[in-house]
Amino acid sequence: MTDSLLMLIAGFFGGMLNAVAGGGTFITFPALVASGVPVVTANATSTVAALPGYLAAAIGFRRDIGQIERRLIVKTSLWTLFGGTIGSCLLLVSSNEAFALLVPFLLLAATSVFIWGARVREWAAQYRSMVVPFGAGTMIPVAIYGGYFNGGLGIVLLALFALWGMIDLNAMNGLKSWLSFALSMISFAIFAIGGQIAWWPAAVMSIGTIMGGYLGAPVARRIPVPALRALIAAIGFGMTALFFWRLF
Repeated sequence: MTDSLLMLIAGFFGGMLNAVAGGGTFITFPALVASGVPVVTANATSTVAALPGYLAAAIGFRRDIGQIERRLIVKTSLWTLFGGTIGSCLLLVSSNEAFALLVPFLLLAATSVFIWGARVREWAAQYRSMVVPFGAGTMIPVAIYGGYFNGGLGIVLLALFALWGMIDLNAMNGLKSWLSFALSMISFAIFAIGGQIAWWPAAVMSIGTIMGGYLGAPVARRIPVPALRALIAAIGFGMTALFFWRLF
């Protein structure tokens, strides 16, 4: 009962955080590990549990998504499915020991990319010819990362959208939610076939992500951007420190 309550609460706040700016896995993944789930299975389960929350958030941002050209949404969705397939398959062949060594570095990288997103935009403005907006060259590597380690995927996607030149945070959150949902769908199928999902924690956590994901869209419109960035930074660096500590 205690573990189930932990899964529900972690799912709620993780789903809300995913809808607001990404990084919900910083909450759901550690909660699963704390309950005794092996790290590879915890990562796969966290990805699956976030799936309905991503969909709920995308529905909440449906008007903002509708402002993006449909051709671009279809193209980025296809690249996301392709890269997500590669990343998810890579996770299935990773051992728990190898993955545990990578987790803190992946968390640190995801948080750092988000924190210095403004500098990424400045770099993109100077070297825009080196980056193709909505292109496969940038979308596929991010999707591979998301399929392998879902932690901080929303943060990395927001940084990527900034690199593409997007400035409307609500539109960015909407596209992020939709692509995260698409990626989680393909990961769900691959992880289920590979037997890497803890079904009961995933089911309980999913209920929380649905509630948090749907409520997160209106919350996102009310939180000042500086406060939002500070919140993500605190959670991201906090979880990074925790998993580095677990290595020693």
